[in-house]
Amino acid sequence: MTKMADSASSVEIVEGCRLPVLRKNQEHEDEWPLAEILSVKEVSSRKLFYVHYIDFNKRLDEWVTADRLDMKKLQFPKKEAKTPTKNGLPGSRPSSPEREVRKSLDLNVQSATAPSRGKTLPTPKRKVEPVPLATQVPPAPPVPSLPSSAEASQASVFPAVRETNNTFKSREDHEQLSSLTTNGTARRLVPSQPGRKRKANCGATDEMIKVLQYNKPQSASVFLPPPEDSQDSSDGIPSAPRMTGSLVSDRSHDDIVTRMKNIECIELGRHRLKPWYFSPYPQELTTLPILYLCEFCLKYLKSLKCLQRHLTKCNLRHPPGNEIYRKGTISFFEIDGRKNKTYSQNLCLLAKCFLDHKTLYYDTDPFLFYVMTEYDSKGFHIVGYFSKEKESTEDYNVACILTLPPYQRRGYGKLLIEFSYELSKVEGKTGTPEKPLSDLGLLSYRSYWSQTILEILMDLKPDNGERPQITINEISEITSVKKEDVISTLQYLNLINYYKGQYILTLSEDIVDGHERAMQKRHLRIDPKCLHFTPKDWSKRGKW
Repeated sequence: MTKMADSASSVEIVEGCRLPVLRKNQEHEDEWPLAEILSVKEVSSRKLFYVHYIDFNKRLDEWVTADRLDMKKLQFPKKEAKTPTKNGLPGSRPSSPEREVRKSLDLNVQSATAPSRGKTLPTPKRKVEPVPLATQVPPAPPVPSLPSSAEASQASVFPAVRETNNTFKSREDHEQLSSLTTNGTARRLVPSQPGRKRKANCGATDEMIKVLQYNKPQSASVFLPPPEDSQDSSDGIPSAPRMTGSLVSDRSHDDIVTRMKNIECIELGRHRLKPWYFSPYPQELTTLPILYLCEFCLKYLKSLKCLQRHLTKCNLRHPPGNEIYRKGTISFFEIDGRKNKTYSQNLCLLAKCFLDHKTLYYDTDPFLFYVMTEYDSKGFHIVGYFSKEKESTEDYNVACILTLPPYQRRGYGKLLIEFSYELSKVEGKTGTPEKPLSDLGLLSYRSYWSQTILEILMDLKPDNGERPQITINEISEITSVKKEDVISTLQYLNLINYYKGQYILTLSEDIVDGHERAMQKRHLRIDPKCLHFTPKDWSKRGKW
C-alpha cells in the first residue's frame, strides 16, 4: 500500500482519470472495481480523491486516500475527439436521413433564389421525394399483441376452455412490436389481424394440461380476449418528464458539482444520516462535519448549540398541516406547498440527499405533501413522505416518494404507496407514479402492484362451476392502479399466456406460495376506516 501511495504522489492524478480502487463488498471482502476520479483535494497535507465506481450507484461514491488506488492500471482521461467528419469534408458531421432531406431542400431553395457566393456545396442531382412511413420502418410480423389501454376497456374474461387439441403458447414466444419515433413521440406499429386463425398443435396438449393441473383450487386462470380492432394508440407510452415543480426530472444542470455529495452527515432527531447524493444546502453549511436539522420543522442549523436554542422556541411537535390518518402510532399529515412553503422547501432539501433522479426547485405551490410519522411521547417523528400535484393532467398520484434510510426495509415504503392509492380511491381516479422512478422506487412499486393484483386474482370465486372471470378494467377500478401498470405487472410476473385466440392468466403453485409468504411478512396495512380525507377540486380555485 505504501508503494501505491508513493506512486500516487509521484504521478499526478487529475480529474477524469480511471483506475481500480479498493473497497469492501456486501460480504466485507476486498474488491477492486474500476472507478473514476471526480475531484481531488488536500486535507492536512494529505491528498483525498473523490471516486465514482463505474457501473455502481452514485450513492456509493466516496472520498478515498491514495493507499486505496491501484496506480499500475491508471488510465488518463482521453482528449475530447473532434467533431466526426463525413465524406472527408472538414466541419461536416454525420446526420440523419431527415436532416439530409432538410439540408438538400434548403440547398435547392438557396440555389434557386440566391446567387452563388464563393464555394458552395453541390446540390444533389437526384430528385428528393418524400419517403412514406411504411418504407422507413419494416413492418412488424403479424403477431397477437397484448391489449392496450384502449382495448383493455372492452376486454372481457371467458371461462376456461377444456379442449385438449389446441395451442397453449406463452406470450414470450412472440417478438415485440417495432416502434416508430415521430416528432419526439413514440408510436407502436400494431398490425391488423382480420379473421386470423391459429393452427392447432397437438404436441402442446400435455404441457397445457400440466399447467392447469398445477393450479391450486383458489388460484384462477383468468382469460383475456385478443383485441378486435388494433388501433394506433399512444396511451401506454410514458410522456416526457415534467419540467416544473418542487423536484423535477431535469438533468440539464448536472455537472461535476452536483455529481458529488456535499453534506457529510445529517443529524435528524435520534438518527444520524449519511446522505447519498448532492443537495443544494447553503454553501457555508457544506464544510461542517454534521448538519443539524429540527426533526419537526426541518430547519437546518450549523451547530448543536444552535439546535438546542432553536428547540426552546420551536412549538411544533408534528408536521404543519392537517392530520388525515391515524392508526396506532402511524399518522399522515397533508401539507399544502403554498401555505407551508418553508417546511415544504426544507423537506425537498432533505429528500434531495436521497433522490438522485430529481433536480430541486423551490416552486412548491402546485404541490401537496403527505408526511408519514411515527408517534411517541416526544412527538410525531418523520418516517417518509410523498408529494403529488394538485392538478395532474397525466393522472400522476405521486410526484416524489421517499422513506428515510433508518426506516427502510421495514414495510414503510409499501405503506406510503398504498396510502397514495387510497387517496386515489377516495378521489374516484386511477393513478400512477411520475416517471422516472429511482431504482429502489421501481422495486417497491413492482412489489406493491404484484401483491395487490395477485391478492385480487386469488380472492376470485368460481361462478356456477366455471373458472372466475375478471377484466383489466375491473382490476384497475378496484385498485385505482392505472391500466398500463396492471398490464405491465402481469407481463413482469409472466402470467399472460395465449390460448385458442385468448389471453389467459395462469397462477402457478410457485407464484401462489411466494405471494402467501410475502403477505405473511406484510404487517403494516392502511385501514380505509381511519382515513379522514375530503378531496378538493383545485381546478375551481383561482390560485392554489
